[in-house]
Amino acid sequence: MNNKVVLYVLYAIIIIALGYLVYATKGFGIWKNAGTNKDQYQAIFLTNGQVYFGKVDSMDAKKTTLSDIYYLQVQQVQPATESTTAEQKLTLIKLGNELHGPEDKMYINSDQVLFYENLKDEGKVVQAIKKYQAEGPSAETSAQPTVEATQ
Repeated sequence: MNNKVVLYVLYAIIIIALGYLVYATKGFGIWKNAGTNKDQYQAIFLTNGQVYFGKVDSMDAKKTTLSDIYYLQVQQVQPATESTTAEQKLTLIKLGNELHGPEDKMYINSDQVLFYENLKDEGKVVQAIKKYQAEGPSAETSAQPTVEATQ
C-alpha cells in the first residue's frame, strides 16, 4: 500500500515537471508568436549575420514571417585628412526599394533565426522607421533615413 502512494506521488511530480517544462519553453517553439507583439517592431538576428527590423506576423518551429521590413546598410565615410580614421554611416533601408523589387514580406526558415528582440518605441531604429513613414522616401539616392550611431 505504501509503495502505491509513493508511485502516485512520483507520477504527479513527473507530470507537473513536464507541464512546467512545456510552459517555460513556450512549447519548444510550437506555439506561434511566443513573446511577440504585433504592434511592436522586432529585430530578427539571423545565422548569416544579417539583422532585419520589422513586425513578426507569425513564428513557429518551421518559419518566421516578417513584414514592414527594414535593414541597416553600412557606408564608409572617408575623413577629410589622412590622420583621422574613417567613420561609418548607418542607413536604414526599407525592403522593397531594391533593384529586384521584393514584396515587403519575408519568410525565414526558423532554424536560421538566432534570436529576436522586441524594440522600444524610443529606440533609434524605431524612431528612424517612424520618420521614414511620416516623411516618405526622400529625393536622396538612398531614400532612407540615417541612423546615428556612436562607436
